[in-house]
This record gives sequence, structure tokens and C-alpha cells, in this order.
Amino acid sequence: MSNAKLPSTVRKSKGDDLVATGNQDYVTMTIADQLFGIPVLQVQDVLGHQRITRIPLAPPEVAGSLNLRGRIVTAIDVRLRLGLPGRTKDKAGMSIVVDLRGELYSLMVDSVGEVLSLTNEDFERNPATLDPRWREVSTGIYRLNGQLMVVLDVPRLLNFTTVETA
Repeated sequence: MSNAKLPSTVRKSKGDDLVATGNQDYVTMTIADQLFGIPVLQVQDVLGHQRITRIPLAPPEVAGSLNLRGRIVTAIDVRLRLGLPGRTKDKAGMSIVVDLRGELYSLMVDSVGEVLSLTNEDFERNPATLDPRWREVSTGIYRLNGQLMVVLDVPRLLNFTTVETA
């Protein structure tokens, strides 16, 4: 790469990769004591526990559907999508509603946290040690005070053609 001056929103990092500078806002959530994040601009709504109607013959990750202000929303059990054990019945979860190509999906998680504004400079690629199933649906990570936040890629998370068969 030449020594030309880079725009103020781009910086050179290790390995000559270009990285956008600035901040990105994430809605944080916890699933099985692991911190995850989704870009806040992809989030339509945050819901408490909802009554879900099971859909026959749907993949196991599809928990069913729910009615949100007159719209049918497909509920996805993110625990199962990530290869984690299902949630126990005694713990009510929460949902983050996202829009993907005009369809609404409810991502069922254990809890929803706060919105974090993180610098793009602190964003890292997925480490090689990250579970392959998680790498498949993640864009990267942030290291936050000894805790790892995995950034979920919503389109890949909702792409069930890439789900490994058990």
C-alpha cells in the first residue's frame, strides 16, 4: 500500500487491512451467559416473553410464530441456532425483533441488555478458537473488560440453508 494519506474515516491496521473508524451502536443480549450484539439499526423492537404458536414441520430453530400488532412474526430460538442447549421452562426469555427483506423475525434470547456504542477500531475478526457454528453467523468480536461480545450477522443467522445437520 502506498503512503498516501488515508481519509479520516479509514485507518491502516495490522496486515495492511483497512478499517473504518468511528462508532457502531449495538443492542446487547445474553444467551447462555455469553454476550452477543446486533447493530442497533437492525432492531425493530424488544419484547418480553410472548405466546408462540408452534409451526408443524419447521426446522428445530424455528420456535413458531407470534402476532405483533397484527403482523405474523417468525420466532427463532437463537440458543438452538448456535448449538446451545434449550432454555429451561422456568426461565422466561426475551425477544429482539429484526426485519430481514420485509419479513419480521423474533430472535429469542435469555435477556436483552443495553445499547453500547463501540469504536470500529476495537472490532476484531472472529478468533480461530470461536465455535465454527458461531463463526458462521458472526461478523467479529469486541473484547470488553474481560468479556467477549460476539457480533451476530442477522442475515447469516437467519439463513437456514447453512445449518449443519446433526
